[in-house]
Amino acid sequence: MAARSDFEEWLVAREPSLQRLALLLTGDPHSAQDLVQTSLAKLYLAWDRLEDREHLDGYARRVLVNEHRSAWRRPWRRREVVTAEVPDVPTSSRSGPDVHAEVWAFVATLPPRQRAVLVLRYYEELTEAETADVLGISVGTVKSQASRALAALRSRLADHPEITHPGQEES
Repeated sequence: MAARSDFEEWLVAREPSLQRLALLLTGDPHSAQDLVQTSLAKLYLAWDRLEDREHLDGYARRVLVNEHRSAWRRPWRRREVVTAEVPDVPTSSRSGPDVHAEVWAFVATLPPRQRAVLVLRYYEELTEAETADVLGISVGTVKSQASRALAALRSRLADHPEITHPGQEES
């Protein structure tokens, strides 16, 4: 019974963070919720076997990211085409949540591994080594995937100065 209360206590503190991570990985609130629930179920089943309670957050992130990667490998998932259309917007001074949402819409169009690297490195603020550990890849791969993802974002955002330079009118 103590294990269950330990899990519940940990869950109350960490679930919001896992939800945010899942949303950034999936780009869809419903898929994110499914991803978190599946990951938490797996974590709960392994709870009694987890001896290193100091590193639970990292383990939970790894379970979540691995589950997300596994979902992308499923045959039915390969048939789906994910598109994120950015609506036409007038050039104006914009900032705040709208711009933030548009940037994340661009992030959502990246390949899953690149998106995972960006989310873990820059949103979760993990080191390159921690990101590599969570994803089960080398530090060099983390660096190259981050570099490619950032280059892709720069390229996509270059055509949208209203996002990258809010308040500057076109000349």
